[in-house]
Amino acid sequence: MSAGGAILLIVSAGLCGYLLYALLKPEKF
Repeated sequence: MSAGGAILLIVSAGLCGYLLYALLKPEKF
């Protein structure tokens, strides 16, 4: 895996986690 691919994977995971958190905790969004 290239460095760019690893960074993209981390960013994608971070965005997914943030969206899930926003959906589970709408009162804090």
